[in-house]
Amino acid sequence: MISTAVSDIISPEVNFDALVDTFRGAEPFHHVVIDNFFEPSIAEGLSAEFPEFSSDVWAEYNNPLEIKKSSNNWNRFPPLTYTVFNYLNSAEFVAMVSTLAGDALYADPGLNGGGWHTHSPGGKLNTHLDYSLHPKLGLERRINLIVYLQPGWKAEWGGALGFWAQDESGNGPGELKQQIPCLYNRAVLFDTSMNSWHGLPEGVHSPDGICRNSMAVYYLCQPRAHAADRGRALYAPSADQTNDKSILELIKLRSQVSTSGSVYRTKP
Repeated sequence: MISTAVSDIISPEVNFDALVDTFRGAEPFHHVVIDNFFEPSIAEGLSAEFPEFSSDVWAEYNNPLEIKKSSNNWNRFPPLTYTVFNYLNSAEFVAMVSTLAGDALYADPGLNGGGWHTHSPGGKLNTHLDYSLHPKLGLERRINLIVYLQPGWKAEWGGALGFWAQDESGNGPGELKQQIPCLYNRAVLFDTSMNSWHGLPEGVHSPDGICRNSMAVYYLCQPRAHAADRGRALYAPSADQTNDKSILELIKLRSQVSTSGSVYRTKP
């Protein structure tokens, strides 16, 4: 039996109470970076269980906005991965994340948009805003947790998570404010409800066979009065796509619940 006690999964040095001021004081929107997030043996086990890029477990995204693979199928998670996702959705852990937000948060056991994510060399993710209202639960998406799981990752391989300020005049991403290298066993938590433009549009440049691997869990709250009504992600064109009408149409289709499924996945 695998223990799910916090002392056996999360590093004992992680103290969410002590991170509140850092989280809420960060720019361009609330976030915190936590290195050595999992206990070393847990991080090693999760990395060892992470599927190969060629595995049949993946849903594939291969379009001008996003080149990646993902899986949120609990039946495909090996034992340790299953246990850790279960813990990250537990009342105990959700209460700790709620401390950062200052509001009651809820788990999303369905891992909508979460789970395993992987980018091979050439993979990318245009700058975007995540969905705001959960398409099944109607709750507001509030906090993202991402933990990187590729041992030995080097910053020069790219794939850093970028955070952009809101360009109020253009209603899109403005100045790049933060770039967070996706180093092994590094966690990033950020508030997705603050015009939180993020992504990795410059892509991944790792050696062949080395992928940018991560696991992600998202936390929800009761919809607030100012919550956006997005049911799907809203992407921004990259610099070389700005005047491309086909890209702008793809962004429009990708952002709508009724049409997104037909334009962004190449494998369900």
